[in-house]
Amino acid sequence: MIGRISAVLGYIGALILLPLIFASVYEVVARYVFGRPTIWAYEIGYMAMGASFLLGAAYTLRDDRHVRIDVIALRLSPKTRAGLDLISYLVLFLPIACWLTWGLLQYTIEAYEWQERSGESAWNPVIWPYYSFFFIGFACLLLQGIAEILKNIQILLGRCAKV
Repeated sequence: MIGRISAVLGYIGALILLPLIFASVYEVVARYVFGRPTIWAYEIGYMAMGASFLLGAAYTLRDDRHVRIDVIALRLSPKTRAGLDLISYLVLFLPIACWLTWGLLQYTIEAYEWQERSGESAWNPVIWPYYSFFFIGFACLLLQGIAEILKNIQILLGRCAKV
């Protein structure tokens, strides 16, 4: 189920690229053809790119597509690799992901309560919806990490093969 959630959010992250493309093309035409730049395209651009990146992180972890050094790992047996992955998830990933997810939740709540604005352009939108994508992305990444921990435990117990 966690993998399905990661996939759905990954696809949503991909769809968010459509407004990014539209805003970029519109801004170029408005600025260079009509001499009338927008006040909103820059903010749509960085917000859409950030949201897309963060929503796709769990999907990327699910499909084992994050950058890693495989020179050694590919020479190891599946159980040894699962053991190394398990240690990495427990020692590095899990504490950092929990800390970031909790911090991003607090950051999002504060931005909502204070109606914080971006301060990046004349448009100056409220920023909490953008921060919400940070929290959702990291929360899903944390869940996917927990699923990876469980999968590696299953591999170590001989109950499933590395997928």
